[in-house]
Amino acid sequence: MRSSDRNSGGGDRNPRGGADRRGSGGQDRRGSGAGSGRGAGSGGRGGDAPRRGDGPGRADGPPQRPAKPRPEERRYDVGSTGQSGANKPGGMPRTKPGSNKPTGNRGRGQVPARPRELDAQIEERNRQRHSKPKLNLPKTFPGAEQEGERLQKVLARAGMGSRRACEELIEQHRVEVNGRIVTEQGLRVDTEHDEVKVDGLTVATQSYLFFALNKPAGVVSTMEDPDGRQCLGDYVTNRETRLFHVGRLDTETEGLILLTNHGELAHRLTHPRYGVKKTYLAAIQGPLPRDLGKQLKTGIELEDGWAKADHFRIVQNTGKNYLVEVTLHEGRKHIVRRMLAEAGFPVDKLVRTSFGPIPLGDQKSGWLRRLTNTEVGMLMQEVDL
Repeated sequence: MRSSDRNSGGGDRNPRGGADRRGSGGQDRRGSGAGSGRGAGSGGRGGDAPRRGDGPGRADGPPQRPAKPRPEERRYDVGSTGQSGANKPGGMPRTKPGSNKPTGNRGRGQVPARPRELDAQIEERNRQRHSKPKLNLPKTFPGAEQEGERLQKVLARAGMGSRRACEELIEQHRVEVNGRIVTEQGLRVDTEHDEVKVDGLTVATQSYLFFALNKPAGVVSTMEDPDGRQCLGDYVTNRETRLFHVGRLDTETEGLILLTNHGELAHRLTHPRYGVKKTYLAAIQGPLPRDLGKQLKTGIELEDGWAKADHFRIVQNTGKNYLVEVTLHEGRKHIVRRMLAEAGFPVDKLVRTSFGPIPLGDQKSGWLRRLTNTEVGMLMQEVDL
């Protein structure tokens, strides 16, 4: 009996209820599972078989976690611009539990990639839509049709006082623009072309600089010296604007020399046509003849032509030591020294005490000071600016 039961197809010694591989009536484990002890829906390998390594797969066991898809089984939507997070290019599509279809492109399937030319056209269209041209609205506030700056602001920047003080100058009819006296507030001026005067003196409305230096003896009258000697540039360091000197002084001559960045003013101050006078104090040895001043005013012949003095006087006399004052409007090289030497009185020491309306005063040797607005106005008036 045991031998017959062992060879019959009805007996099943498999504890899991599956058909024996050696039985005649059972089926293979990879078959459909119709004759096995576990049905198709019981988790056996007859239907949807679990993957290798998932465990015994009992019907009453805990639910299994869904396995991650393999790289070759993942799906991507590459052309879905303007979609939500997961359906962006390169992202994973959103799926519902138990569904293999992405919800980002419902009913359309996979969207093909959009050409770059179309993306460029869309971007350009959006840019034109949002970057609208600026509207030129009409100017409605008073004075908007005029250009330039308010007059009181220009005067205040030029150093004539606060804006309130400059408004008082306008109320007192002391300010004129292009030859006309200003009687109302709020006038706008162009600092490049309009001429502004206060009490008849021109105001430097632009960012010009004017300095007066008491040059010591031994200083070269240049802004830079290639030989390394002391020059005027050593006294005007740390200046953003490039300055240049008005005229020259001999290396051994002391006294007043002007520095500015106003080219037209500097040119006119040194041009013989405008006749700007310069005054010098010269130390010479006497005795002096009474007609020395007459000789200098009449003219003394030099190597490069005749030279005349505009004014001459004796300032101080101590024995044979004389201190004389010479005024002339020419600016030739060593002209004062050469004139006095030609008359028979060599100069021991020479100091320039004034340049036009600007006096040296009590300014110490080697000191640099900024000219006041009144002094600048007088200089410009001297040369018709």
